[in-house]
Amino acid sequence: MTPNLPRRPAERRGLRLWPVGTVLTLTFATAIAVAAAVFFAGWDLLGAQGLKPEPRLTSSTLFDLVKLSFGVVAGAGALVALVVAYRRQRVDEDGALRDATRLHTERFTTAVSQLGEESAAVRLGGVHALAGLADDAPTRDLRQTCIDVLCAYLHLPYTAEADLPSGDADARHAYLALREVRHTVIRLIRDHLRLTPEHPHSWQGHDLDFTGVVFDGGDFSGARFSGGTVDFSRAAFSGGTVDFSRAAFSGGTVDFSRAAFSGGMVDFDRAAFSGGTVAFNHVAFSGGTVTFDYARFSGGPVTFDRARFSGGTVDFSRARFSGSLVDFGSAAFSGGTVTFDRARFSGGMVDFSSASFYDGTVRFDRAEFSGGMVDFVDTRLSGGTVDFSDADGLAPSGLVPSGGQPLPTGLSLPQAWCPPTR
Repeated sequence: MTPNLPRRPAERRGLRLWPVGTVLTLTFATAIAVAAAVFFAGWDLLGAQGLKPEPRLTSSTLFDLVKLSFGVVAGAGALVALVVAYRRQRVDEDGALRDATRLHTERFTTAVSQLGEESAAVRLGGVHALAGLADDAPTRDLRQTCIDVLCAYLHLPYTAEADLPSGDADARHAYLALREVRHTVIRLIRDHLRLTPEHPHSWQGHDLDFTGVVFDGGDFSGARFSGGTVDFSRAAFSGGTVDFSRAAFSGGTVDFSRAAFSGGMVDFDRAAFSGGTVAFNHVAFSGGTVTFDYARFSGGPVTFDRARFSGGTVDFSRARFSGSLVDFGSAAFSGGTVTFDRARFSGGMVDFSSASFYDGTVRFDRAEFSGGMVDFVDTRLSGGTVDFSDADGLAPSGLVPSGGQPLPTGLSLPQAWCPPTR
């Protein structure tokens, strides 16, 4: 079993150096220009009006001219030596890079071949070897290649535990071994994303491709997504616990578009969304639990555009909305439970415009609306339960019917928000 290696940019070009004659000519021209500039600047500063004529050269003047001539020759030689030394250094550096790249390629080939072995222990060795190669990579592109292969391993065909033949012990053992290798890949990626960007082994800013990957567990807790593109689009979260608790989203793009949350638990507890873009567009929440408890939305857009909440539980309890644009526009709530209990809306914008509430429960128990903008304009409430009865603060815009119209069925508001009855 051999992973599909991602395509990389074209082969690195060799070292390009200008011809020696051209470099020396430019060097001498530059030196003469600098010397002339210094001379005329000094002439101007001293206010000299001209040169004093010397009818005869004295021995001391002649000696000074000889010293000047030798000085010019020595300076020219020094310039030549400097140019030659610089070119030799560049050639040596390029040779060292070539050697390091060749050694890296040999180690890379060995590590990738280990990923295709039947033994899970050998695969684990290959995973750790690739992570070490990424840390030692002589160029950023070679590091990205190692990361791409680790991500590509997660794309390999994978049979979930629920689909294993009943009573087949060998199949279950193989499944558990493969699952351990996959979770090790995730854990190594997480460990490198926890490092500060200045750390030489940090993978922040690199691209991570998890499109279509099946997650039945995995630990991204404390990871910092501060650059590059992290793509979870069309990923399937179908079992186990995938932990994003205390993760920080502060730059780049993290894309969960069209992902499916159908089982297990995905944990964004205490995650911080302070920059970049995080997209849950067209996501399907149909089972399991997705929690955003104590999550902080203080910068950058977080979008749930056209997401479908049809089952399971999505929990924003105690979340803090203080600066981000959190967009639930055109989302469909047709089942399950979505809770914003004790959430605080104090800044930014939370947009439910054009969302549809057909079934299930959306609860804002003891939520606080003290600032920012929460928009329910053009929402459609035709079933289910949307409960604001214990909420506090200012009513979200577009929520309270105008003109004394009765509340839609299923919508509960605090007494202070209720329109006067006719």
